[in-house]
This record gives sequence, C-alpha cells and structure tokens, in this order.
Amino acid sequence: MSKINRKFFFDTVRLRLFDGKLKLSQVSGLTVLLDYWELKHSKKDDRWLAYALATAHHEVDRKMQSIKEYGPDSYFKRMYDIQGNRLWVTKRLGNLQPGDGVMFHGRGFVQFTGRVNYADWGNRLNLDLTSSRVAADAVLDVEVATMILFEGMILGTFTRKKFSDYLNATKEDWEGARRIINGRDKKVLIASYAKKYYSAISYTV
Repeated sequence: MSKINRKFFFDTVRLRLFDGKLKLSQVSGLTVLLDYWELKHSKKDDRWLAYALATAHHEVDRKMQSIKEYGPDSYFKRMYDIQGNRLWVTKRLGNLQPGDGVMFHGRGFVQFTGRVNYADWGNRLNLDLTSSRVAADAVLDVEVATMILFEGMILGTFTRKKFSDYLNATKEDWEGARRIINGRDKKVLIASYAKKYYSAISYTV
C-alpha cells in the first residue's frame, strides 16, 4: 500500500504554510491527522485530506492541536447563548438553555460549537458531551477531535454540506467547500491553504 511521503509533505508545508519553521507540537498534530487519514480513508480523494488540513490550520490558528476557542465566558455568552446578542445563531446551534453558549463554545480541530452538534456527536461516539462543561471538554481529546474533523466533513454533520458536494470527479470548488463548516467565512484564505496542502501530498511505495 502506498503511503504519503512524509518527508516531502513536511518539507513542503514548512515552507509554504509555516514560514519555514515547524514546532514539534505542529509536527505531532499533523502526524496524527495524516495517520488517521491513511488508516481510515486512504482510498478517498486527497483533496478532502488537503481541505481538512486547511480547515484545522485555520480553526486552531496554525497550532495543529485540538484547542478551545479563544475568549472569556462573557464572549461565549454574547455570541452563542440564549441570553446573548445573536438569537438567530443561538437557535440554530440548539443553545436554548441559559449557559449553553458557554458550555458549548468552540473546541477541537473545527471549533465545534452548539448543543445540537455536541449531542449529535455524543450519540455517534457513545460519549457524554452534554451533561457538563467537563463532559464537553472530551471534544479536546485529540482522537475525538480528529474523528470529528474528518468524519463530520465527510458525512456533512455540521451544516449538511460535505466534501463530495464540492470536491468530486467533476467538480473542484475549493472556496465553496467552506460551507461544510461555516458558510463563506474566510473561504478564499482557507482555499489557498488547502491548495498548498494538496501540493504537499505525494506517495511512496
């Protein structure tokens, strides 16, 4: 079975995406993501891998580790809570109880938010992700975060949009693929990351 040429991959992304330097933590995080892809999805479209890596690259601020969303509880309350300032977002996320905005703020490689998403993935993984803030922090586990990143984008669990809607045998819409996660937000920037990651993927026997 062919495997991704890791030396070429890291040499390329170091120069094209990390300003010539990679920290050990970044290498470690990227390695986890590559390992999961090779184990679970090696026969699928490499553009999906590239776009998943680009999504993580953006969402975790290039740290390539599963992280919590930046900001204090007051910010999460304002942005995501029923007692906050964006009720249309709150309702879409299923945050209908006071405190949900803080409990279900962004975590992981996709900055996973909202009671609906946490409950859905809790069911999929047979994990308690909704009973408390500590329970929700299980999304930070690198194995959980990695699975949610790839499987969520493949299945379309976040917005009902999925990889195959934008990257398939007859279509290559790098910018449109942002709708899998977050509408049009930073779609051009993330598409540029994805193309650079794609250029780094080659194989060795």
